[in-house]
Amino acid sequence: MAGSISPTAPPRSVFAAFGASGPPERLTGGRGLTWRAGHVVLRPTEDSEEAAWKSEVLAALDGAGKFTVPRPIRDDHGKWVRDGWQAAEWIPGAADETRVSDVVRAGEAFHRAIAGLPQPAFIMASNDPWSNADRAAWGEAALPADQLLELLVGEYHPVETPSQVIHGDLLGNVLFAQGRPPALIDWAPYWRPAGLGAAIAVADAACWHGYPLDDLAGHHGIPEWRQLLLRALVFRMTTLHLLGYWDDVQAERHAPIAEAVIALTEL
Repeated sequence: MAGSISPTAPPRSVFAAFGASGPPERLTGGRGLTWRAGHVVLRPTEDSEEAAWKSEVLAALDGAGKFTVPRPIRDDHGKWVRDGWQAAEWIPGAADETRVSDVVRAGEAFHRAIAGLPQPAFIMASNDPWSNADRAAWGEAALPADQLLELLVGEYHPVETPSQVIHGDLLGNVLFAQGRPPALIDWAPYWRPAGLGAAIAVADAACWHGYPLDDLAGHHGIPEWRQLLLRALVFRMTTLHLLGYWDDVQAERHAPIAEAVIALTEL
């Protein structure tokens, strides 16, 4: 079961267990919970099963020059998790939320590479605002009472694209560096059609980073694009509701994007 996450730095013993050296530095990403020491990045985990599963996958994943991932690091006992912490190699680079097409391409390559993975049990068992919002967006749980959500859901048609494991938080978690393939970090796994990862990234870019609303029609070759965008927006809006962040300001921010998505032509 998931446990609580501490915002404090890992103990020295945990840094040492993963072979980290040098003074610890809190990183700006990862909700302020991620720490770097030398070539090692440590982040807390609420679910050891999920952390170990992702580490096993990422340790063997081949990006074929299209993307890369931080390689997970085992501790000195050969384990992926130590006292609630997991480790991976430091990869240089920076997110750029304006490079939406590049983020989508990197995400598509990542999803092709993991397309054969079976659904892990922890996805069904998860119980947090993001997981619950995802279920609500796909009609598997009740939505918050909200007129804008009702308008979006009223445009739903069945999605036929099969589900697989995806990365559901791409936009700020693709790092770019000169001379290196894009690096995907902070994997947020969901069991949904692969194109949903791109749809969430585009919805995030439109809501928070000035992505032109006219460009929402650009489907990136992804089937059922409008339907995935509808669900991506419902997912993000529902998450804000469940976190207690939804208010009139958020409604005003999201309404134009919702209207633009509703106005799209079904492909």
